[in-house]
Amino acid sequence: MTIGVDIGGTKIAAGVVDARGRILARTRRETPARDAKAIEAAVVDAVIELRHEHDVAAEGVAAAGFVDVSRSVVTFAPNVAWRDEPVRADLEGALGLPVVVENDANAAAWGEFAHGTGRSASSADHEVHDMVLLTIGTGLGGGIVIGDRLLRGASGFAGELGHVRVVPNGHPCGCGNRGCWEQYASGRALVREARAMASTGSPLAAHLLELAGNDPQAIQGPTVTKAALEGDTAAIELLADLGRWIGEGAASVVAALDPRLVVVGGGVSEAGDLLLGPARAAFARQLTARGHRPAIPLELATLGNDAGMIGVADLARNPS
Repeated sequence: MTIGVDIGGTKIAAGVVDARGRILARTRRETPARDAKAIEAAVVDAVIELRHEHDVAAEGVAAAGFVDVSRSVVTFAPNVAWRDEPVRADLEGALGLPVVVENDANAAAWGEFAHGTGRSASSADHEVHDMVLLTIGTGLGGGIVIGDRLLRGASGFAGELGHVRVVPNGHPCGCGNRGCWEQYASGRALVREARAMASTGSPLAAHLLELAGNDPQAIQGPTVTKAALEGDTAAIELLADLGRWIGEGAASVVAALDPRLVVVGGGVSEAGDLLLGPARAAFARQLTARGHRPAIPLELATLGNDAGMIGVADLARNPS
């Protein structure tokens, strides 16, 4: 058994995971995001709690940030105070366990590949060895598995698919560029467009406004999903626009990487077919050499918020 720890901007989720990807015990802590050492102390506390009841061999840490190629230093994390932080050395010293540090999207991709949709999509005559995960949350994250191994790149920073530029001089992005894919294919993009529609006073946005207490700025991603699931035409169209951006971008990723499978996860994916249907249609229209290549499924992730925890625990068990 190993422990997987998934560190986000607001919470630290930790769990004991067995070799089949099953979570046997879990705990959580709030993230003291502005204090680098306090984050590590919270991780140590969570791991100690879990080790009281379980004998574990190693620990994996999934961090929302840039992790160096040795998987030991978090060089930059946008939502917490880690800057060139030697996380592996610090945690190994405090816990006496082998530690692996991985980017959170990579960890989620590995979780889905080894124990989620990637595994369920494999069969005797159609095994999945190459897979791309797109995590559609507030932003757009990505993880890439090629030949049964995570693609990390020369510096360890591969897979930042959300920051591929798709619109020259488009919407400004938090990374400092303009027109990044995540500015059009993310929860943030969905909310921006929904609030803009509601702010015009359009009758089309009446139900969205009602759900948000008549305050356009109170509209969030779940507001749009709820309205769409209730049959609201405007919300359905907003999700369809988001799906088209996801599908068209996924087709470009496939042109570059030729995976066997593309998996869509993250909070926005809870809209299900209202999102995936338009995404699949756009993907099929834009796919290079369509009709002359094996079918490439575009499927929903199955592990939900546990994907990063399960994935990084598996990577701690079998470093690759």
